[in-house]
Amino acid sequence: MNLIYNSDQYSVVEFGADEQREALRFGGYEIVDKSFKREIFIAGALAEFFRKGVEDLIATEPSIEDIDAFLGNYDSMMSQPVTLQ
Repeated sequence: MNLIYNSDQYSVVEFGADEQREALRFGGYEIVDKSFKREIFIAGALAEFFRKGVEDLIATEPSIEDIDAFLGNYDSMMSQPVTLQ
């Protein structure tokens, strides 16, 4: 796992491909919305779509606000609460 983005609003962790685990066969991403304490894990086709969107965004030399706005597109899918144990 690799922390690839961290702002006041969001953090994104990339999980590398792991053929031993079906959910990570192609890798995946965990996106955390810090303000609302919720997260989503995406894998498969959605992870590939996310990766392509990130690559396109990086090509534009985005600001933190631009990146946070991009990640905000995933807010409606975040239903898993973040809990600390």
